[in-house]
Amino acid sequence: MRRGADPAGPPTAGGGPDLRHHGDAEVRDDGEKLTDLAVNVRTGTPPAWLRDRVAGSLEGLAAYPDGRAARAAVAERHGVPVERVLLTAGAAEAFVLLARALRVRRPVVVHPQFTEPEAALEDAGHAVGRVLLREADGFRLDPSLVPEDADLVVIGNPTNPTSVLHPAEEMARLARPGRVLVVDEAFMDAVPGERESLAGRTDVPGLVVLRSLTKTWGLAGLRIGYVLAGPEVIGALERAQPLWPVSSPALVAARACVSARGVAEAADAARAVAADREYLVGLLRELAGLGVVVAGPAEGPFVLVRVPRAGAVRSLLRGRGFAVRRGDTFPGLGVDWVRVAVRDRGVSGEFVAALRGVLRG
Repeated sequence: MRRGADPAGPPTAGGGPDLRHHGDAEVRDDGEKLTDLAVNVRTGTPPAWLRDRVAGSLEGLAAYPDGRAARAAVAERHGVPVERVLLTAGAAEAFVLLARALRVRRPVVVHPQFTEPEAALEDAGHAVGRVLLREADGFRLDPSLVPEDADLVVIGNPTNPTSVLHPAEEMARLARPGRVLVVDEAFMDAVPGERESLAGRTDVPGLVVLRSLTKTWGLAGLRIGYVLAGPEVIGALERAQPLWPVSSPALVAARACVSARGVAEAADAARAVAADREYLVGLLRELAGLGVVVAGPAEGPFVLVRVPRAGAVRSLLRGRGFAVRRGDTFPGLGVDWVRVAVRDRGVSGEFVAALRGVLRG
């Protein structure tokens, strides 16, 4: 891909949003030369101490992975029994396991959100319903929009790409006997205090919480995440997994990330990201006269931005050295949306200056 090219992704057979398009497509090939605002992995990661831990595990690669210690560490981190924990090769594997292992009749995905859950459900042969949250409501959850007969509901918190953090009690209102409520908390560790998290809750019927360790810790290439759920759901997912699904280096990384040191460092990073996000949002709001609208309030390590002629703007931004995530592949969003990852203030200032120049064109 030449510098400045726009990675549109393949069209879908039905003409709808391309559910398989993700942010990494924006920075493949020559895109790696761009300043990456398309992928939501924290920059400067993994930290040196975590790289050293992972590197130290390589001496034991001849042995089959044993996930018991990592599973116990995750359970301790969230104050739950080990029977409520399943380690996975990233949160993406968990979506596939849920789609294949659970017998559901009417799954529903709340959009706009990460598209892989719907894609996994479709691949498993399910007819998936959509609940579309509205821009006019700030993309906030309205539990009444979810059909009463939905027996699987999937929602992100904070939601990718809207960066909306839904109140925990509003999320819990979606739960009921006979329904599986899947909450994707892949970015919750980037929220100061992890407020509104449902991880560790055992009083919400049918609750399944997914966590990723790839975003905050820069481990996308290692693939590590986990599921928190009732023992019966964990058992069903575990039976659908292949043997030894998580590598030894990933298990070592998991133990490190949920250790006291890891939790404290993630908390510090979350506060820094929150400050950098507010700075970015402030700069973007100065472009309101040029038609720029920031969805919000944003609470994740990224912001959703409506920009006039977003397709052309993305291409022009690439020519100026910046890659942002297209928004039109998310159900419920149109062609005028982009997602922008939060970076440090210097990068944000340069990006907004480039965006201003493009819009004034």
